[in-house]
Amino acid sequence: MTLTIRNTAKTFADGTKALLPTDLAVGPGEILSLLGPSGCGKTTLLRIIAGLERPDAGSEVRFGDADVTNLAVERRNVGMVFQSYALFPNMSVRANVGYGLKVRGVEKAERDRRVDEVLKLCRLNAFAERSVRALSGGQQQRVALARAVAPRPRILLLDEPLSALDAALRDSLRDELAAMLRQFGITAVFVTHDQGEALAIADRIAVMSEGKLRQVGTPEDLYHAPASPFVARFIGNAMALDGRREGTSLVLPGGALSLPEPAVGKTAYVRAECVRLDPEGQLEGVVKSATFSGGHYRLSIGGVLAGDSLLQAHHAGRTAPRAGDTVRLAISPSDLLLLSDELPRPA
Repeated sequence: MTLTIRNTAKTFADGTKALLPTDLAVGPGEILSLLGPSGCGKTTLLRIIAGLERPDAGSEVRFGDADVTNLAVERRNVGMVFQSYALFPNMSVRANVGYGLKVRGVEKAERDRRVDEVLKLCRLNAFAERSVRALSGGQQQRVALARAVAPRPRILLLDEPLSALDAALRDSLRDELAAMLRQFGITAVFVTHDQGEALAIADRIAVMSEGKLRQVGTPEDLYHAPASPFVARFIGNAMALDGRREGTSLVLPGGALSLPEPAVGKTAYVRAECVRLDPEGQLEGVVKSATFSGGHYRLSIGGVLAGDSLLQAHHAGRTAPRAGDTVRLAISPSDLLLLSDELPRPA
């Protein structure tokens, strides 16, 4: 099922523009993430797609060829997975999964067949007769997903589906969630503020800020070719390298870098994983802190950038420099992102 959003906006009664006019298309079976900081408009857009929020006049929401802009939520046939999962605690797993089918009047034989099918897809067969209160957070998340897809919705909507889980479980379940969504083959839109979730799960990501779509593309496109400083910072935590430009060189307090091209009107950005310790490196700085993160050390280095700004680096060695050590660093020109300077926001 194709989802098409045209000129869709939302202004609340107090005049707050939660969503500026937005155009977006999601292909059949595609998984799209709405990604952005709190208050960026992503949940408002999801609620408009669901029919839980009425958009401004002139907006258009289409499921396939059908205009559903003014259609009530109960007539849109969307599946929804909420942050809290909203499971019925007095029901078994099987009863929770089959609830939507029962409400729709699906005959018992067909209902049982479809519930069994979804329980198998979500690997919940062994828990079918258990109370949902006896399940772990990850198992409850799978029940919520199974319940949402059992009625075979046209569109599946997920609002921060992993946010209720602890960090360790969230990391282990996001790949599992991605695999299950692709098994279902249903067009899906999910909201998250976590770039790691979006990169791991989505086919495409729509980055939002201040009620506006900033860039839509594959995870690889957004990471390697961000269209703006905001996207570069939000996807991969790129750091600005403010310095004096001399032709194709960027002169920083800690040394000079070669730029891949002249950068008039642009700022260079780099990600921590592209900053390497190298005795022959172009830059010099002093380690302010070194934090072990399992697969690498996170280094904060002063003296490279202007003022008190610290350059972050990831170091994969078994040992790392200590605070106070002077180090040399290398950054390849190909790892620099040259992006047009952002205009100041109007007062």
